[in-house]
Amino acid sequence: MLRHTMAEFDVNAGLQLVLKRIETVLASRPKEIKAGKPLLVAVSKTKPAESVIEAYNAGQRHFGENYVQELVEKSQHPQILAQCPDIKWHLIGHLQGNKINKVLKLPNLHMIQTVDSEKLADKLDAAWSKLEPPPSEPLRILVQVNTSEEDVKSGIDASAAPSLYQYISSNLKHLQPVGIMTIGAYGFDYSNGPNPDFVSLMAVHADICQANALPAEALQVSMGMSNDYDRAIEMGSTIVRVGTAIFGHRASKA
Repeated sequence: MLRHTMAEFDVNAGLQLVLKRIETVLASRPKEIKAGKPLLVAVSKTKPAESVIEAYNAGQRHFGENYVQELVEKSQHPQILAQCPDIKWHLIGHLQGNKINKVLKLPNLHMIQTVDSEKLADKLDAAWSKLEPPPSEPLRILVQVNTSEEDVKSGIDASAAPSLYQYISSNLKHLQPVGIMTIGAYGFDYSNGPNPDFVSLMAVHADICQANALPAEALQVSMGMSNDYDRAIEMGSTIVRVGTAIFGHRASKA
């Protein structure tokens, strides 16, 4: 396995291992799973700009941040701006209403993966419409679903997710709901069978596709992280959010 000392972790090697694993799992995924090749979002939480640039130079383009402040700092970092012109940022953590304007003005923002209420969607839609200069396309968002029903997790209940998707699609012209996401419970034991969070999110996916007459591959599914992205892909995930397996272990936050 790769060396785990933070300063010595080989980001390029970690990235190549993940990409290879994705190809392997994709090749053996059941044919009845109608989903495209998964997009890898490299989660650079707590990692320095140098690590982002190293992954970018190895071919990675999509990066995710959990915390608004870290996204603000990295997306505007002079070295990243200079050396990573085609970088695409995803916010994959909770977004408070009072931070919306700060996030939407950031360079190379690609997607907000954590929209979990009509209120937040309304605020995002209004803020995107007021940006100067006006954006050339709607803001890509995912509906975040709290599949594990844990109070500490953000996300809308699975039963209410299709109606939130419908609300955004029908009413908010400045947002483009491209899919759904879950964080899910940590540490699931796969000897007990399929991950119930993944089962729940795929059921939401089926409900939304059926209600909107969408082919399965038209709706993105963001689920799976370093410890289970392969299992998520097997079940139909089209976006995986991988940090530790690419960048090495993080120092715990104080």
